[in-house]
Amino acid sequence: MDLLTVRHVSRTFSEKTLLTDINLIIHEEEKTGLVGVNGSGKSTLLKIIAGVLDADSGEIRRSNSLKAGYLPQNPEYDPKLTVIEQAISYAPDVEEYMLKSYLNKMGMDRYDMPMSVLSGGQRKKVAIAAVMAGNNNLLVLDEPTNHMDNDIIEWMEERLIEFKGAIFMITHDRYFLERVTDRICEIENGKLITYEGNYDAYLTAKAERLQMAMASERKRAAIYKKELRWIRWSAPARTTKAKGRIERFHKLEDGKQTFDNPQVEISAASSRLGRKIIEINNLGKAYDGEYYIRDFNYNILRNDRIGIVGPNGCGKTTLLKMIMGEVKPDEGNVEIGQTVKIGYFSQEAEEMDGNVRVIKFVEDIATSVKTDEGYFSASQMLEKFLFPSYMHSVKIEKLSGGEKRRLYLLSVLMQAPNVLILDEPTNDLDIDTLTILEDYLDSFPGAVIIVSHDRYFLDRLVVRTFAFEENGHIGHYTGGYSKYMNEKEAREAEQSEKATDKSVDKKGETVSSTTSSGRNSRAKKLKFSYNEKREYETIDDDIAELEEKISLIEKEINLNSSDYASLTQLSEEKAKLDEELLAKMERWEYLNELAERIERGETVPVE
Repeated sequence: MDLLTVRHVSRTFSEKTLLTDINLIIHEEEKTGLVGVNGSGKSTLLKIIAGVLDADSGEIRRSNSLKAGYLPQNPEYDPKLTVIEQAISYAPDVEEYMLKSYLNKMGMDRYDMPMSVLSGGQRKKVAIAAVMAGNNNLLVLDEPTNHMDNDIIEWMEERLIEFKGAIFMITHDRYFLERVTDRICEIENGKLITYEGNYDAYLTAKAERLQMAMASERKRAAIYKKELRWIRWSAPARTTKAKGRIERFHKLEDGKQTFDNPQVEISAASSRLGRKIIEINNLGKAYDGEYYIRDFNYNILRNDRIGIVGPNGCGKTTLLKMIMGEVKPDEGNVEIGQTVKIGYFSQEAEEMDGNVRVIKFVEDIATSVKTDEGYFSASQMLEKFLFPSYMHSVKIEKLSGGEKRRLYLLSVLMQAPNVLILDEPTNDLDIDTLTILEDYLDSFPGAVIIVSHDRYFLDRLVVRTFAFEENGHIGHYTGGYSKYMNEKEAREAEQSEKATDKSVDKKGETVSSTTSSGRNSRAKKLKFSYNEKREYETIDDDIAELEEKISLIEKEINLNSSDYASLTQLSEEKAKLDEELLAKMERWEYLNELAERIERGETVPVE
């Protein structure tokens, strides 16, 4: 059944057309993710669907059975109300006990707290609880994962997977899109393009669409070039045949395609970094007698890629500010090398004067910046960051929230730091910007420290994870977020198993558990088999060779895009190599985890 139908909807803001002839049908139980670059009109479309904003033209048809719950990106609130009163105002038809149940799940069990003292993330949790508790058959969600910690994100993910109604949401959390959605819609140049399947299927289908469109454009351009030569050199003909050819030429001219496949091409720009980076010695910080950080030690290395995780309010941002010297520790100290130049991308972002024009804001930081590709002016860097020339004179107050974050990111990188500290960098940045930022950080010639709840971003970038644990202790783990979670879950399962295996005799004495045969269990040291050791030593080279083969085939595909037979054969070869590479990568992960377990001296039981 169709819950909601959008027909020929358009919307303009400040003379800028955001949405043009949008058509969309939302079916019951259909879970759709909406993506697109910042400022493309995603939140505007959500507001129109939710009924809080009118379209300039077109119509919205809503089913009589439709009951929609809407979560804005920044929910409005009354500072005079308490948590439970605000939740009731968001969802007056929901029983109070249900609201309290969902508030508990969001960690908001102090119902009498005034909204005025809550952080932005806590206020959003109240709105999420109200939306999720409602008896809705359509959830319209604008960035539900922003400012949420990982436990809440994973709870929401499971809840939305199980949800029996329809979902239409904006999120830049790629794991969230991958696991929750079965359809992706993308806004490009004001139009809505729909892809069936989850995020992975969307990436594949979009690449194929762009490849076909570019091949079609190359063919059109070749014909246009020939026709243009005829138009210029032929004598003006008055025959019907000639007039028809002229008309066809103008159709070719009007048929030129542009491709909205934005790339934030950033070259690493940094200043020289000496041997001593940042040394953290016995760091400790407490508030009201409670330790948030206790006895933390680490020497940050030149090429470190560190992720910091933990629940909201545990002290992650405090740790960053102590590293930078903005907050004084209660115990220990931080020593920073003389050549270190820190670039700090804060969670809140710095205050930007709304009356300042975009180009002036950047030029006040630097009129040009040196990169691996040479010097780039402020205007050139703006264009690389998806701010075309017509936006350079726009006042900052006219930018969307995501565009302001992108501009702020540019301002940090324009300072050419050699150590980057990023506090929740993924909030409000679109996927295109995130993807290229990830590529930039890959080549950044300095240390990178990231606080983030974006699991994909952490898995993609970091090689070491610091996790806030009980009593202010910070655990050190090798690898990204998923690897840390696997280790954490394995450790918790092991502790649970040990607790279960312990038995108490009649005298109250604890005795050791035994195997099913009654013998005490024995163990031996874990080690590689002969074949595993050989494979471990060569697998990096094998992966590099496969990646090189895939790269060569991709180049051939681009060269033979108009040759259908060659394109089919090359695509089949590439698909086989992609499968081989995936298998190798999975094997690489297994072997490296095994190597780490061997290095830790783990044992396995002997039967």
